[in-house]
Amino acid sequence: MGIFDNMRKPKGKLGEIQLKSMNKEHTPISLWVLKHLDIKETDTILDIGCGGGININRMAEHAKKVYGVDYSEKSVKISKEVNDDLIKKGIVEISQGNVQSLEFEDESFDIVTAFETVYFWPDIEKCFGEVKRVLKPGGKFMIGMESNGSDNIPMKISEKLIDMNVYND
Repeated sequence: MGIFDNMRKPKGKLGEIQLKSMNKEHTPISLWVLKHLDIKETDTILDIGCGGGININRMAEHAKKVYGVDYSEKSVKISKEVNDDLIKKGIVEISQGNVQSLEFEDESFDIVTAFETVYFWPDIEKCFGEVKRVLKPGGKFMIGMESNGSDNIPMKISEKLIDMNVYND
């Protein structure tokens, strides 16, 4: 596993450092996205690629229930630590899983979020199909990304170093 693979699927001590850094570094885009979501007390939310878990924590302040899923064991561990109190209260559930085959019933969620993660989703059409399947009719799917990919040189360089796709508008 190369050093840059920890951005894709965090592992070990370096992955833990990466996740804690993501919680901090992604805050500006995350707060912007959350400001535009209009979360209601009755909403059930799924955060795909929950990473370090901070966005689950933020959304749980307003929602009925928030689920997080990530395919990295380390991400699940850190997300559970960050949300320990909310898990104990039954407001949050976090599990390991894959966006290509989400283990949730059809039409389960009012909102599905993906913060800085769609870059890493294989077969994006299939993944979006899974999101559509678990999203209630009229629900919202919000993707938070720091760049639209068209003019961001660091993201273009990252795309070459890491197995990822930088999408444009």
